[in-house]
Amino acid sequence: MAESRPPFPPFDLASALKKVQAAEDAWNTRDPERVSLAYTPDSVWRNRDTHVSGRAQIVEFLAGKWRRELDYALRKNLWSFTDNRIAVRFQYESHDDQGQWWRSYGNELWEFAPNGLMSRREASINDRPISADERRIFGPRPESEHGLEFPLW
Repeated sequence: MAESRPPFPPFDLASALKKVQAAEDAWNTRDPERVSLAYTPDSVWRNRDTHVSGRAQIVEFLAGKWRRELDYALRKNLWSFTDNRIAVRFQYESHDDQGQWWRSYGNELWEFAPNGLMSRREASINDRPISADERRIFGPRPESEHGLEFPLW
């Protein structure tokens, strides 16, 4: 049986919102194997200055990311969509092994195959050090907050 991950393109508002929330939920598991299954086997990524190709590299990349970015918690919001593409803005917080907290701000461009798996991901991300008392993202988003906007900074 061929792999698939609904909703499928072409996207409408409801299906694009569902795809974004599913991505947020998966990334908040911090499980590289699970997250990698949302991507085509030959998916290509640009993440900051790193280029990744294929699921094995995605798993390796994410495992390293979550070893460095401790207590990672993410929020994504739909920015735009069309046919088989979705643009999102996101923020996440994590701390390093020295205890410094960071808030990372970014934008992603996603392109999907007809089976609903992501074939391309481009991410631009900036990091800002924050103090522990500036934190506002504490674990996965409660269902009651799905779809809510988050502050620009």
